[in-house]
Amino acid sequence: MSLTASPDPPPEPGGSSRNTLRVERKSKAADGVVGLTLVHPGGRRLPDWAPGAHIDLILPSGVTRQYSLCGDRWDAYSYRIAVLREPGGRGGSAYVHDELEQGDLVDVGGPRNNFPLVPSEEYLFIAGGIGVTPLLPMIRQAELLGVDWTLLYGGRTRDSMAFTDELGAHEGRVTLAPQDECGLLALPAWLDGPPRPRTKVYACGPGRLLEAVGARCAHWPAGLLRTERFVPSVPRAPVRDEAFEVELARQATSVTVEPGVTVLEAVRTAGVNVLSSCEQGTCGTCETGVLAGRPDQRDSILDDGERAAGDCMFICVSRSCGPTLILDL
Repeated sequence: MSLTASPDPPPEPGGSSRNTLRVERKSKAADGVVGLTLVHPGGRRLPDWAPGAHIDLILPSGVTRQYSLCGDRWDAYSYRIAVLREPGGRGGSAYVHDELEQGDLVDVGGPRNNFPLVPSEEYLFIAGGIGVTPLLPMIRQAELLGVDWTLLYGGRTRDSMAFTDELGAHEGRVTLAPQDECGLLALPAWLDGPPRPRTKVYACGPGRLLEAVGARCAHWPAGLLRTERFVPSVPRAPVRDEAFEVELARQATSVTVEPGVTVLEAVRTAGVNVLSSCEQGTCGTCETGVLAGRPDQRDSILDDGERAAGDCMFICVSRSCGPTLILDL
């Protein structure tokens, strides 16, 4: 495959950026996982990022997928991601595995960060499968700061677990628990008992793992557990079944959102082009400020405190609790 580089487009609405990058390296990271190193074809510096950030990989078919940055945040000239082949997926991972080659060009949006590493005296990282990727830069940051940390990392088999060679440098801090050798992750041994206020837990992986972690930590004070989902949680029923009005403050106009229509779709009919990507409430691209009204938060990103604040929403999935919302659009 051979593509021609084109000039960088201007920033997207909402402050996000898009670049055309070149695949500098493609390699096997584990069984069913490939690693990609992306650079600017002109050798330019890439946008800065922090642990927990992800980028949008925009494929030629128009399919957009989000992947966590798992390389060195201090390397200003390359991004590293890892892509798990998903046989039941929608074709994005198959394209990356089977067609995208070293030297090819691909559009990239972001980076964006819905999973930031906040200061703590100690960290417990819990990873399931490809969920280890956003945790790798967090581990490097904890090491840099001299903060205590441990990692519990599970996967189907040892060979399917990516980046175990890198993690091998941290003997004593990393517990590898392949399911075919150890069974399910021994969460009670790690999470049961009184919460530890000086320890923050970061977990990423399959939905069942995150639900199990959340159940173990349900009685903990807010802010001690932080999770990131690669697929949306099962949505509950909307608070409101009827239509509601969305006022667009900057446009001095309003639009009706009918049942079965998303706020994102409705505001686009009013001529407001809000950038979006996953349209499932997991990537954070369509985050929009709420000036008045109470949003019905239906995303898989915000924590309990952020939901209660109600000053932002992800309009691809979230709706309104009342008859009117006023948005910063």
